Amino acid sequence: MGTNLATLLTDTAERHGDGIALKLDDAEVSYRFLDEGSARVAGLLAEHGFELGDRVGIMLPNVPYFAFVYYGVLRAGGVVVPVNPLLKGREVGFYLEDSGAKIIFAWHGFQDEATEGANEAGADLIAVAPGEFENLVQHADPIHDVVDVEGDDTAVLLYTSGTTGSPKGAELTHSNLRRNVEVTLKTLIQIDENDTLLGALPLFHSFGQTCGLNCGVAAGARLTLIPRFDPDKALEIVQRDEVTIFEGVPTMYTAMLHSDTKDEVDLSSLRLCVSGGSAMPGEVMRSFEQQFGCKVLEGYGLSETSPVASFNHPDRERKEGSIGTPIEGVEMKVVDEDRNEVARGEVGEIAIKGHNIMKGYWNRADATEEAIVDGWFHTGDMAYVDEDGFFFIVDRKKDMVIRGGYNVYPREIEEVLYEHEAVAECAVMGVPDEQMGEEVVAAVVLKSGQDASEDDLREFVREQVAGYKYPRRIWFEDELPKGPTGKILKKDIEVPEAVKTS
Repeated sequence: MGTNLATLLTDTAERHGDGIALKLDDAEVSYRFLDEGSARVAGLLAEHGFELGDRVGIMLPNVPYFAFVYYGVLRAGGVVVPVNPLLKGREVGFYLEDSGAKIIFAWHGFQDEATEGANEAGADLIAVAPGEFENLVQHADPIHDVVDVEGDDTAVLLYTSGTTGSPKGAELTHSNLRRNVEVTLKTLIQIDENDTLLGALPLFHSFGQTCGLNCGVAAGARLTLIPRFDPDKALEIVQRDEVTIFEGVPTMYTAMLHSDTKDEVDLSSLRLCVSGGSAMPGEVMRSFEQQFGCKVLEGYGLSETSPVASFNHPDRERKEGSIGTPIEGVEMKVVDEDRNEVARGEVGEIAIKGHNIMKGYWNRADATEEAIVDGWFHTGDMAYVDEDGFFFIVDRKKDMVIRGGYNVYPREIEEVLYEHEAVAECAVMGVPDEQMGEEVVAAVVLKSGQDASEDDLREFVREQVAGYKYPRRIWFEDELPKGPTGKILKKDIEVPEAVKTS
């Protein structure tokens, strides 16, 4: 087995060529066809002056073309730069300019924004449109060889969400990603060629890329794709394609639970559900398992950790609300402000060390030195460890609210709100307050057909938490802003003036 991540595909195509790798509604792609297509993409890159180590942007939704281009770039010895298809031209330009990408493959539906970004960065744009792209690669001379690379060579430049400033490119190496796949397959999700995975997670994101695409390809499984998540469509595909493994973020589980078709579908094929991306409320997990009869295992990781760092291992005890224990070959600890390990049960920042840690931030030595100290990556996530070594996320360090000198962790309050029968989604945060320093507030989306007042919810929470913790101000929204994986984006929530000043 070679070091290049692209050999995940070439090895599987050799032993399992007729197996179905990808499915999008009625379209199916075999492993042999995917392998040949990626070789022709490598040839197409050569025609565009590609050189070893060049960065190449991929601005595609969850369609089979993503995999063709992804493995084509890797087998040619390039670096993949995934780009969210919903970005605007200026943002695309930043990704391309910052990474130094010379080429970008962009979906025809987003071509205007991609063109603007490519022009700004001086990159070549290769449009990907059904029919036209097939004709383009068909006339390219295939390059079947897979370029030899070192394990520490960068395979993917994955830009972080930029919640604390401009996005930074995390350099994930061939070894980072390959080892994360190997450990995930061996000890966590245990996929084989008989499995069908639901490809609902964005492939341009680390969760969908590692646990969906790369794990599926390495195992010879089938990945059935959803270009844009819709809960009704997801339930339909799970039933239609007899999906065995669903990987998603908590908001996807919540949306499926609230789907009008949830009682009409047969999801008995599901053997395992995996949640990550953000903490899953306990009430959502319990309700999903009861509704669909499928066990949900929660894990944890970041773009910088390839991404899987910890998991509720299927062969061990599962603790609800916990992100589990570190995966094989990875260490985790909880540290204080001085980066000293704290006692069991005390809250601190998660630090991670192991084969999954990125090489560093692209061209950001200062940020790399701040984040990685003595091999330990400091995550910014606050957690504690129980007596059995299980980690429990409390909140993002930057999301913590300090009210009257007391620390309030929004996730704890959100857990309580989710237990109210009328609450579909919520986000708890802090706003400046002259008297308290910060005040706890909450944005709430109610379930369809349900009703609850601000007073109802405030009293519901106040009865279950300490007096300084409950949200003094609550307002209602039709929906909450979400990122590409469906994670609620608190930074994009507009707090009403009345809530800020009351």
